[in-house]
Amino acid sequence: MSIDFNQIPSPCYVLDEKLLRINLEILDLVQKEAGVEIICALKGYSMWATFPMIRQYLSGATASSLNEARLIFEEMGVEAHTYCPVFFEDEMDQILHYSSHVSFNSMSQYYRFRDKVKSYHKPVSMGLRINPEYSEVETDLYNPAIPGSRLGITKNQLPDEIPDDIDGLHFHVLCENDSFVLERTLQKVEEKFADQIRQVKWFNMGGGHHITRKDYDVKHLVELLKDFRKRYPNLEKVILEPGEAVGWQTGYLVSTVQDIIDNQGIKVAMLDVSFSAHMPDCLEMPYKPKILGATDAQDGKTVYRMGGLTCLAGDYMGMGDYSFEKELNIGDKVIFDDMIHYTMVKTTYFNGVKHPAIGIWKEDGSFAPCRFFGYEDYKGKLS
Repeated sequence: MSIDFNQIPSPCYVLDEKLLRINLEILDLVQKEAGVEIICALKGYSMWATFPMIRQYLSGATASSLNEARLIFEEMGVEAHTYCPVFFEDEMDQILHYSSHVSFNSMSQYYRFRDKVKSYHKPVSMGLRINPEYSEVETDLYNPAIPGSRLGITKNQLPDEIPDDIDGLHFHVLCENDSFVLERTLQKVEEKFADQIRQVKWFNMGGGHHITRKDYDVKHLVELLKDFRKRYPNLEKVILEPGEAVGWQTGYLVSTVQDIIDNQGIKVAMLDVSFSAHMPDCLEMPYKPKILGATDAQDGKTVYRMGGLTCLAGDYMGMGDYSFEKELNIGDKVIFDDMIHYTMVKTTYFNGVKHPAIGIWKEDGSFAPCRFFGYEDYKGKLS
């Protein structure tokens, strides 16, 4: 049964539960056939109201902040695999409380926190993020292997002998890539880090695996992972942590036409959503989202530019206009497709990163705090 968009308020992100289950079944098939563990990266998908369904198929989730780790612990009922580009001294005890694994972005972070992890009252497995200095991601903003990257430990920075208290290695250099990109990437990773991989117990291949995309070669992925495990029998666990693949093509952003402006022959449909505020990934990547019932602008058909509701001049879909079969009218619904993974995450607290506090430095030389933001602001609530 398809969604009755007449029942959906506007604006609204709406997930189709049936489509989410299909994605989870595909991911579950891969982990069972390949003998690997797939966990959900909250960076790409953090709709915690669906965590009970996700838990039926996936064993856990990965966090990149204290807020995400806590959300996984409280709403999925498991300890998080936590990687942060930087960990903070005043948060580390809480991070360890909510986590089963922590991966460090640099050797200096490892040296700074290893004693705290080792002395914690429960075991937490430590890992290191490596940077193979190779990625086929074409957009630099999403490429963690560009020269000067701040993400991961390069070959020349990693000791030949992995410290005894390090259990695993982690890399993440994919973004919306297929299994053949993963195959070429693994070749580069093994060229540099094979000796170190043989010294650890688990290996995490990060996210960016577009496993649930229709043209993804799942069989090739399964065989690739099986072969990798055979080459490294020392590994007790091989982990993949997609986020986008969980929420891929599972839902929509519902908007409504509020006005139509004609400026020098260009018709602009003014919507009750904002590209800057609600779809920043469309501007960052950049990419042009699909709209149900619309195509790219075509001669002979009514053409509209989609305009956002803020007063920012650039708050419109700048990657191209759309054609509709019939003219739009005020009150018509405009349904953006595939908006449930990164788009929705970036609308709120991306990566669960806490917002800066707000305060005033008073004329009398004192500081007056106005607002602090915490976990409840990040999580929100079900009304």
